[in-house]
Amino acid sequence: MFAAKEPGPLDDFPTWFVGVPLRIFAIILGALIFQIFFTWAIRRLVRKTAERARRERLQNDRKAVRTAELTQILMTQRTEQRANAIGTLLTSIVAAIVWGIALLTVLPLLGIDIAPLLASAGVIGVALGFGAQTLVKDYLSGIFIIVEDQYGIGDVVDVGPVVGTVEEVALRYTQVRDLSGVVWYVRNGEILRVANRSQGWTLAIVDIPVPYDVNLSTVRDIVERVSADMDSDPAFDDMLLGPPQFAGVESVSGEAMVVRITAKSVPEQQVPLARAIRERVKLAFDRSGIVVPVVMRGMPGEQGRPPGPTMNR
Repeated sequence: MFAAKEPGPLDDFPTWFVGVPLRIFAIILGALIFQIFFTWAIRRLVRKTAERARRERLQNDRKAVRTAELTQILMTQRTEQRANAIGTLLTSIVAAIVWGIALLTVLPLLGIDIAPLLASAGVIGVALGFGAQTLVKDYLSGIFIIVEDQYGIGDVVDVGPVVGTVEEVALRYTQVRDLSGVVWYVRNGEILRVANRSQGWTLAIVDIPVPYDVNLSTVRDIVERVSADMDSDPAFDDMLLGPPQFAGVESVSGEAMVVRITAKSVPEQQVPLARAIRERVKLAFDRSGIVVPVVMRGMPGEQGRPPGPTMNR
């Protein structure tokens, strides 16, 4: 009789390999497949959203921009940038969740008890939460800024400590270049309020003095003619959103009246638009014989009555 052969170490290898290693491999492969699938889905959604926003922007011709809801139409130009930012954020979140679950599933297979690890992680998390609460606040604020589309790259904003153009929006900070060219890094958690001067549309306001005894109906007619001419002029397509409006008399004194003209403007174009309105109105006043008064006042502390208004000739 032959003696029974004792099992060698290689004899148990197939059984061992089919057990723990194969299960670990399956978990890692499943996590990788899940990440690839969700990343593909997110990118596909972002691409479709960006393409839809691009088509809507191209379809918005000049007539549509002047008659439809201005804010809604102009905000479609920001959808592509916002979709890309949200897509990047979602991709990072999905990767963290998938691989976190995979790690917690693999550790017990290696004989590691995760209960003490979870308890220790909880204690460490609480300690880090107290020590790094400002950092957590910055990241949470950054997420809400991106999701809510409070501002984006290229916007002119007032975030409290600085007014300037946004150059980068990260989860922890916002990079802003002020009017003098200085770059500021503002922590998102410290931004308590945001004044966005580039979102939707802005208002150009023009105040023009007219003689006290001028007929206001004449002034209104002149302003309305100027408004109609500017609205039909293609040169103002990139800055004017609808015809300027005669708002009425802003102030009255014994020297002159000040009439106000308002116009909806493309973001960051309100200053050149206001200058153009002043120029057009001045030329129209010249043709109508209306002389804009110049109010001359005495210097502070000067004795006697300040001189009265003079007329531009």
